Amino acid sequence: MKIFVETERFLLRELLPSDVEGIFALDSDPEVHKYIGNHPISTMEQAEEIIDYVRRQYVQNGMGRWAIEDKSTGEFIGWTGLKLEDQVRPGQPYYDLGYRLRQPFWGKGIATETGIASLEYGFNTLELPEICGAAHIHNLGSNKVLSKVGLQLQSVFNYEGATHNWYVLDIETWRKQTTTSS
Repeated sequence: MKIFVETERFLLRELLPSDVEGIFALDSDPEVHKYIGNHPISTMEQAEEIIDYVRRQYVQNGMGRWAIEDKSTGEFIGWTGLKLEDQVRPGQPYYDLGYRLRQPFWGKGIATETGIASLEYGFNTLELPEICGAAHIHNLGSNKVLSKVGLQLQSVFNYEGATHNWYVLDIETWRKQTTTSS
């Protein structure tokens, strides 16, 4: 098992085939999918396909979403991390900061903590020039996290019939933010 980042509370590690039950619990929850297209999964096979998809991204793109594992309990919380995204804004590929947590873990600062760790990895280790994020305009929690970790609202766009906010953070702005907050 490869651990990419360790935060105060969590291990951010590769998503493994053994995470299938955690992925199923996460992605079969309609509330989790409320602002991401309302397409919850209904079978363990679909959970396995999600894991396979993410693991292919590690090989093809050198990055992909990471499992969030609670250091004290070993529990699967959800996922976080970066992804080379080319579907949300066709013809405009970008490095996407994303996170998805099981409902019992909402509102505990986990997306913010792991989002900051993902940005640090993206800018310091991968040397990405820019990291972006998108959130449904009514997903107040996700919009708050993107702003809190330093991404800046740039515009709105339509995706699958719904309006989304578009956030961007470039490496120079990030360096200035981290220098002034230190």
